[in-house]
Amino acid sequence: MSPWRVGGPARFLINAKTEEQIVSAMDFARVHGLSVFILGGGSNIVVSDSGFPGLVIKIELSGIQESGENYGKISAAAGVEWESFVRHCADSNLAGVECLSGIPGTVGGAPIQNIGAYGEEVSEVISGIRTLDRNSQTVIDLNNADCKFTYRSSIFNTVQRNRYVILVVDFALRTDGNPRIHYPDLQKRFSGSKHVPTIKDVREAVLRIRESKAMVLRDNDPDSKSAGSFFRNPVLNSDVINAVETKARANGILGSTESIPRFPAAVGKEKLPAAWLIEHAGFHKGYTRGNAGISSKHALALINRGGASAGDILELMNMIQDRVYKLFEVQLLPEPEFVGF
Repeated sequence: MSPWRVGGPARFLINAKTEEQIVSAMDFARVHGLSVFILGGGSNIVVSDSGFPGLVIKIELSGIQESGENYGKISAAAGVEWESFVRHCADSNLAGVECLSGIPGTVGGAPIQNIGAYGEEVSEVISGIRTLDRNSQTVIDLNNADCKFTYRSSIFNTVQRNRYVILVVDFALRTDGNPRIHYPDLQKRFSGSKHVPTIKDVREAVLRIRESKAMVLRDNDPDSKSAGSFFRNPVLNSDVINAVETKARANGILGSTESIPRFPAAVGKEKLPAAWLIEHAGFHKGYTRGNAGISSKHALALINRGGASAGDILELMNMIQDRVYKLFEVQLLPEPEFVGF
């Protein structure tokens, strides 16, 4: 469930372990005029303090299946824990998701926001998705192109939001055993190594890096009581970023020869690090406001310091967004989904 441990209860809840149970739950909601929320692992949601007045369907479909004929082709049910799936792939020496180790949630949640980390995005290895179309109440298979993946985006959280229930995700993973080491943190970790890193080596390195930033959930680490990165890194046209830098210099945030870090994104666009914007807007690591705060290890992680409400989390979110926009004219977009607001 939500790592913040905030928010109220659902009026109705069903733990759906089969596709038939999902369909029956949808019928129940339709007959009783209830709103429906599809819940995966609950790691990337903020639930209202008043709860959710409808039916929550928690997807608990299970199973991982490898194709006997096409090595590298693997399917996972939507309810499988994402970390368990990544571990399974690493143990099978299948490359393509090792840099996504340690991300909380389920397989079904991964395509929705096109999860990514350390140089990989899940859309790069998804070949197809089996879904339940809530409009027609029929099962529909979507291919990769149908999902219209972009940075932290897909049809599932944009133009077709709430239309599809993800049932099974099909992956086409690399069988060459060569992990991807493109991200600077990983390159630094393996520089000077006397052997070529394996998939398992990269997976363990990613977990260590994430743990150092409190991005792996640990009961004894208050900094990890977050949903990971709360804000998306803004992807903007290069000329817009130039204007952002001009405004930052005018506000005394940048010197005349300094620049904001930027990274290549889509054609004609670049990515700004949201953490840099947040910290230079005055919200340092370890910043606190009442019972909510920012992780002392990562400026993108909002945390419940103990006793926080959903309202406290949103108040801090709004403060950060307003300040960043005032200083840089950049709108920070949150990654979590807001339920019951």
